[in-house]
Amino acid sequence: MQITAAVVREAEKPFLMEQIELDNPRAGEVLVEVHASGMCHTDIGVRNQWMPIPLPLVLGHEGAGIVKAVGEGVTKVAPGDKVVMTFDSCGTCLMCGRGLPSYCVEFALRNTSGGRPDGTNAIHGEGDLHGSFFSQSSFATHAIATARNVVKVDVDLSIVGPLGCGIQTGAGTVLNRLRPPAGSSLIVFGVGAVGLSALMAAKVVGCTTIIAVDRVPARLELASELGATHTIDASTTADIVSAVKEITGLGADYAVDTTAVTSVVRQAVSALAPMGTCAILGFGPMGTDVSVDMIDLLMNGRTIVGVTEGDARPDEFIPRLIDLHKRGLFPFERMIDFYEFDDINRAVDDAESGRTIKPILKMV
Repeated sequence: MQITAAVVREAEKPFLMEQIELDNPRAGEVLVEVHASGMCHTDIGVRNQWMPIPLPLVLGHEGAGIVKAVGEGVTKVAPGDKVVMTFDSCGTCLMCGRGLPSYCVEFALRNTSGGRPDGTNAIHGEGDLHGSFFSQSSFATHAIATARNVVKVDVDLSIVGPLGCGIQTGAGTVLNRLRPPAGSSLIVFGVGAVGLSALMAAKVVGCTTIIAVDRVPARLELASELGATHTIDASTTADIVSAVKEITGLGADYAVDTTAVTSVVRQAVSALAPMGTCAILGFGPMGTDVSVDMIDLLMNGRTIVGVTEGDARPDEFIPRLIDLHKRGLFPFERMIDFYEFDDINRAVDDAESGRTIKPILKMV
């Protein structure tokens, strides 16, 4: 079938709206009519080739829509079902067996290789077109996903796409990995969509000191409204670590870095209390090294962890986030701005400048 997709043909160049061909779903696959797709920092990073997935490429990995057809063997969903698309996993490896699909041994093959695991592609256009980004490539009017990376929902499709990646990454890091006890302290470096999701999750679990650090005053203001007890403007604060310790005494029990800026990661680790844990979520260029003071790390018993997709099991975690939202405890819609699909490049510009926290492209 013919669909419209936003194609990246050159690194750091605008998306191009093109008519391309999409195959019918194969065994185990699902055809989704995309109604809306969030734009994640990872989409922009891959467009810029921080991760060298082959171009030309159709990106998008926070899609939500309606199932139009299913391939042989698919029983999880049926035509007409509403779904959120998330990351893919094999379901059979050691890590999937442990209930940790975001660390699937085939994660890169299924999500960031530029095609299906067997090297084929469901999309076809001018040149050797690549897709299957997070097994969806949802910057398009239709997408081929898999039975494993769709989650059936019964909510407004316009806002839930980002639950498939950015929001579940931030919230899951707190709820699934860090699991801070009530009364503890947590600091978030970078309060974009991922950071604000972590912040809201910290409020859900009862953290009593929640510190937001950013350079954009409007984001810090929203962070205060969503649960931050303190904010630090990094553009005007000379010594952030000292500022954190002035608030907390010994430092924060937990830190979350979403910036992928190595100097900020070092600050996040240094701002920890003894035995504190720093979770690193930021997506930067491949090969980026992180440096911390080894003696400081050792003598304070601190821990640094990397987290992918919030350690989420999407079939369980996305409905949990939707339930928190329905109960008014996780108001993620506060950070969303909508854009028409063909206005994708303005959405990119607004996201990069900080004017928009979470852009969502509307296809329907």
